[in-house]
Amino acid sequence: MPGIVFPKDFIWGCATASYQIEGAFDEDGKGESIWDRFSHTPGKILNGDNGDVACDHYHRYKEDIALMKEIGIQSYRYSISWPRIFPEGKGQYNEKGLDFYKRLTYELLKNGIKPSVTLYHWDLPQKLQDIGGWANRDVTDYFVEYAGLLFEKLGDVVPYWITQNEPWIVAFLGHMMGVHAPGIKDLKTALEVFHNILLSHGKAVGAYRQLNLPGKIGIAPNFSTKYPASDKKEDIEACELADGVLNKWFIYPVFKGTYPEDVVKFYRDRGAHFDFPPEDMKIIGADIDFLAINYYTSEFVKHHPVNGFVEINNELSQFEKTEMGWIIYPKGLYDLLLRLDNDCNKIDIIISENGAAFDDKIDENGNINDVKRMNYIKEHLIQAHKAIEEGVNLKGYYLWSLMDNFEWSFGYSKKFGIIHVNRENLKRTIKNSGYLYRDIIKNNGL
Repeated sequence: MPGIVFPKDFIWGCATASYQIEGAFDEDGKGESIWDRFSHTPGKILNGDNGDVACDHYHRYKEDIALMKEIGIQSYRYSISWPRIFPEGKGQYNEKGLDFYKRLTYELLKNGIKPSVTLYHWDLPQKLQDIGGWANRDVTDYFVEYAGLLFEKLGDVVPYWITQNEPWIVAFLGHMMGVHAPGIKDLKTALEVFHNILLSHGKAVGAYRQLNLPGKIGIAPNFSTKYPASDKKEDIEACELADGVLNKWFIYPVFKGTYPEDVVKFYRDRGAHFDFPPEDMKIIGADIDFLAINYYTSEFVKHHPVNGFVEINNELSQFEKTEMGWIIYPKGLYDLLLRLDNDCNKIDIIISENGAAFDDKIDENGNINDVKRMNYIKEHLIQAHKAIEEGVNLKGYYLWSLMDNFEWSFGYSKKFGIIHVNRENLKRTIKNSGYLYRDIIKNNGL
């Protein structure tokens, strides 16, 4: 018997994203996405990698679903490629693109795996970027058109819907830092993009409610628990600001109907003013059925005289780090879950992404004994269970990721999967972490 048992209806899943795994970037009428354009631009992606083939999930989805079934995955979180459905971003939809997701969804159901669909995981149609992308408010309505079609075609069989994945990453890595597609570097644009993504979320939730569908709908922000580097007043204040910039910047508009004033001032002091109709906040605050959270790491923060705060994780030698350079801090997940339980009205929570990249090696027998990932999974599940015992309404856990895939600007250099994918022939091999996860699911615990 396991020492830690999860609630009997707890959902055990795995997650992926369309651009990271599908390939078939120009097949069956699919339009160009901003990640197609970005990855084909020299110098943007490590080693010149791109997602043209990726894991070829578009053609190998049955094989991948068979592997999910072997592991015992109960729910598969996958995203839909908007330009595969609407090559122009709007207007006439592409029947062949829709058919792929129908085949995928029904193959999952045939194998007893519950579909969990993410509507947007970063691959905006390039045609919409050409008119301003998420900085153009009209795109929020095109998103609802896209979402509405999927609700109509799959809403009766898909039990879980996620509108947007990590709005903060889309806005700030894509539009302020420029390291993600579409590669823009402008703070004001980033703030407008963030707001419009939340607005599109709220509008899509409203459209879903109108159809009286049987499933549930939510959103998946990324969170990182912030801790002050010391008990000095200036470090505590810096930590508050860092938390505001990432965590409160999502929590406040979605659950409290406003943006946090201290962060608004922080951006205004840096010359970034952005205005929006006040009625937007009511749309953004639409009631959701669950909050999906993506958690990987935590941050230790100290005061910086110019920037206001600086994260010092790279200076912390006492913590083990993943291949991404992120510290492994499972307690951060526990603290985050309790905080969200308090700040978000005891909403149902799903961990929609949690995992780690390590430099996995295949031994002479063809085995991948990824002990560090196994420990990472176990330690985070211990903290998740502890939060449940404290009364947090945690309903499920989706491991990131099902398989090694295209890790955005890092190309194929970072491996998050519990299934290894050989880059030469795309052969799949379940890692020892995958077999660990099989046992966790079978026992409903550790």
